Amino acid sequence: MDLLDESVVPEHAREVKAEARAFAEEHIEPNAHEYHESGEYPWEVLEAGMDAGLISQDIGEEWGGRGLGLHEILAIAEEFYRADAGIALTLQLASFGAEMLEEHGNEEQKEEYLRPVAENDQITGLAVSEPETGSDLAGMATSAEKDGDEYVLNGEKYWVGNAVEADWVTLYAKTGDDETNRYGNYSLFIVPTDTEGYDAEHIPEKMGMRASKQGHIVLDDARVPEENLIGVEGAGFYMLADFFNHGRIVVGGHGLGLAAAAIEEAWDFVHGRNAFGRQVNEFQSVQHILADMRLEFESARALNWRAADKVVENDRAGFWASMAKVKSTEVANDCAERGMQLHGGRSILKENRISRVYRDVRIPVIYEGANEIQRNLIYSQTPE
Repeated sequence: MDLLDESVVPEHAREVKAEARAFAEEHIEPNAHEYHESGEYPWEVLEAGMDAGLISQDIGEEWGGRGLGLHEILAIAEEFYRADAGIALTLQLASFGAEMLEEHGNEEQKEEYLRPVAENDQITGLAVSEPETGSDLAGMATSAEKDGDEYVLNGEKYWVGNAVEADWVTLYAKTGDDETNRYGNYSLFIVPTDTEGYDAEHIPEKMGMRASKQGHIVLDDARVPEENLIGVEGAGFYMLADFFNHGRIVVGGHGLGLAAAAIEEAWDFVHGRNAFGRQVNEFQSVQHILADMRLEFESARALNWRAADKVVENDRAGFWASMAKVKSTEVANDCAERGMQLHGGRSILKENRISRVYRDVRIPVIYEGANEIQRNLIYSQTPE
C-alpha cells in the first residue's frame, strides 16, 4: 500500500519526494522507536539529513540552499512524518523562521545568519508563543525597548523548537503600544542564543514527538544591536502571518504523513490477524472503517495539495492554508483513533507503532495556530 503516491504531486517536486522517501526508509524509520523511548535529540539523523541535502534547503541558492519551494517542502513533510513525527519535526525545525529573514532581511543579515543555516553550519528556531499566550499573535507580552543603538528584550517564550540547541532564533516581541493598531505593535529580531540575558531550558517531557525538543526562554535585559531588527519596526505581525500561511500547508503535510502511517498500520494488522474463525479484514464492519479512513485521507490530501497551489499563487492564501491545516491534522487524529480500535488491546502496547502515532497526532492540531483559531480564519475569510 502506497498512500503517498506521486499522482497529486507536481512534476517539479517528485525528485525531492523520492529523495525524502529513501532517506526516511534508511535513517528515520529504523531509529524512530529508539528516539521515542529515549527522548534524546536525534543529532545523528539531523546530520545525515544535512548530508543528504534535505535540511534547511528551502533557503535560496544565493545563500547556500537549494531554493526548494512550498510543494517540495510539503512532499518532504509527508514522507518524513509517515516515518516518524518526532524526528521529522526536528529535521524541519532546523531552519524554522529563517525564511522570514530571507524574505525581509538585509544583505548583511543574510550573509551573517542565513547562509550558515543554509550551508548546515548552524540551526535556528522561531520564538513566538509565550507561557500565557499561544495563538493570539497580537497579545504577546515580551517586549523590545529601544535604548540607543540597541534593543533590550524582556519576557518569556515557550514551545520554542531548538530553544536550547539553536545558534540563533527569530524572536517576536512588542515594540509599540498603540491600542488603535494592535497588529502594528510587534517586530521580529535575530537573537543569538549566546546573548547575555538569554536563558533557555527544555520543557518537561512530552507524551508525543519526543525526539523533537522544545524550550522555555527567559529574556532578562537581553540586548541585541538595532541591526538585528528584521525589516522595519512594527511589521512583525504581518511578516509572521504570511509565513504561517506557508507553514500551515506544511503542517497539513505533517497530518497526511501521520494519517498514512495509521492507515497502513491498521491495514497490515487486520490482514494478518484471525478472530472468530475468520481473518479480521473479512468482517464488513472492519472493511467500512478502513474505507472511511481512506475516504477521509484522500479528501484531505486533495485539499492540501490544492491549497499549496493557492498559497503559491497568493490566491486567498490564509483561507486555503487554514482549511488544509484543519482538515489534514484532524483526519490524522481520526485515522489514529480508528487504527487503535482495530488493533484492539494491542494498541496500547508501547512496542506497537500505532500507539506512537496516536500520541503524535494530538500535537499538530495545536501548533502553528490551534484548529479553533483556524476555523475563525476560515469563516472570516470565506467570500460572500
